[in-house]
Amino acid sequence: MAPRGNRSSKKPPPPPRGKGKGKRPSSASAGDDPFFESEPKRRRARADEDIESGDSDDDALALGGAVVGEDEEEEKEDLETAGEKRLRMTKEYLERITDTVKRNKEEEEEEDDEDDDEDDGLPGGRRVAKLLRKKQLVESGRQRLSLAARVLPPGQQDGFKFIAKHRQPVTAVALSKDSDKGFSASKDGVILHWDVETGKSEKYLWPTEKVLVSHHAKAPLSKKRSQQVLALAVSSDGRYLATGGFDRHIHLWDVRTREHIQAFSGHRGPVSCLAFGLDSSELFSGSYDRSIMQWNAEDRTYMHCLYGHQGEILTTDALSKDRLLTVARDRTMHLWKIPEESQLVFRAPAVSLECCCFIDDKEYLSGSDDGSLELWSVMRKKPTHIIKNAHPALAPSSLDSADEKLPKENGICKPQSLSSAHSWISAVAARKGSDLAASGAANGVVRLWTIQPDSKGMQPLFDLPLDGFVNSLAIAKSGRFIVAGVGREPRLGKWGRVATAKNGVAIHRLSLQDDSDDL
Repeated sequence: MAPRGNRSSKKPPPPPRGKGKGKRPSSASAGDDPFFESEPKRRRARADEDIESGDSDDDALALGGAVVGEDEEEEKEDLETAGEKRLRMTKEYLERITDTVKRNKEEEEEEDDEDDDEDDGLPGGRRVAKLLRKKQLVESGRQRLSLAARVLPPGQQDGFKFIAKHRQPVTAVALSKDSDKGFSASKDGVILHWDVETGKSEKYLWPTEKVLVSHHAKAPLSKKRSQQVLALAVSSDGRYLATGGFDRHIHLWDVRTREHIQAFSGHRGPVSCLAFGLDSSELFSGSYDRSIMQWNAEDRTYMHCLYGHQGEILTTDALSKDRLLTVARDRTMHLWKIPEESQLVFRAPAVSLECCCFIDDKEYLSGSDDGSLELWSVMRKKPTHIIKNAHPALAPSSLDSADEKLPKENGICKPQSLSSAHSWISAVAARKGSDLAASGAANGVVRLWTIQPDSKGMQPLFDLPLDGFVNSLAIAKSGRFIVAGVGREPRLGKWGRVATAKNGVAIHRLSLQDDSDDL
């Protein structure tokens, strides 16, 4: 090889002139430089090396040595195309489903039925296809999950147990998407993050006023900023927690570090409700100023404002990033279609709606201040089914023990001392996509309901005793427990009080019958 100085001093001969201008040099002119080798040639060289390494492995095995095939496996993974990877993952998923089907079959029958298991043992068996079809229909919302029929009656020892304690009445509770962690907030501004299984709780610390201003919060109207929280919501990915209250701001928290990261300003009244879109970072906030604002938690930006309500907005619920449900004190419930920028207005029959929730994309549930529970359908502007006095002020099961709690005069019990606020439906919740729902008031019970198919109505399922104002409810995705935010006072005021109640978050475990179709 010639020195670099000599090679740079000599000028290369000019290319031959001809018709083919800009012709690439041939492999012969390129010499033995591997840069100019064609792709097939390099692949053939790699294949030759693999063959030689295989021969060396055989020689090593013949001599009694051990061979590690990690390099070959890594090379196979590198050479695997996207289609082959999808095919491999699909086969693994079908194998897991097949193993689940076999395990459930053995537990149910406890016999060896070879003829029945021939189709189930195949990855494309009829039973596997049925399970996959059912799961896809449930997840898409086209088929309702039958969950209420599997709930077993609660035993004598079963009941609500407090998993988190607050000094002031709890105003909101929320569960993560996988329902393993929960969040709660109270009137004194305390925000707790607790584990469902262990009950271990951690507290969120409010930053100083200087830090809040640096996070784009506006100066408070009074000398001290109000930290009373009325609503909270957690994103589907579990990264963000949003809280809102009387300071007219939406505060965004990092769940992993429990630190305040952003403050959204824009509402001219207290923030009364919050909801994250399903599998989305879009956040919706409702306020006493009769407006609904849309935010993006990931980009931390304002997106859109929705108008339509003529009264203070009280509750909101989101099914997806483009469907939102709200109720206000104007006796209406609005279904918002975000991409179309349209809304459907549902009018209640002469009552004020207090709370609402999605059952699925076609049916909704609401509670009112006169104790009525309403079932709505997207096909009608009025309720398809109404249950009046769903939570009577004095539950029949507590008539015997009422004498100890109610004040007496001359030995006569005065049940009228229980105001009508005790029968208000203050919270409703549903396991979305199923037929299981729950409602709460201050009459001493949380009631479970069965939502009948085809908008045929509701039927009471079980009554779960719980003392105090039930200000918020949440049902786990698995349907195996329900959490309630309880307080001595209602969420939005002080027009009622239950002195014997505790302030905190209570959880009730639900026993379900085993279903072989569960994956």
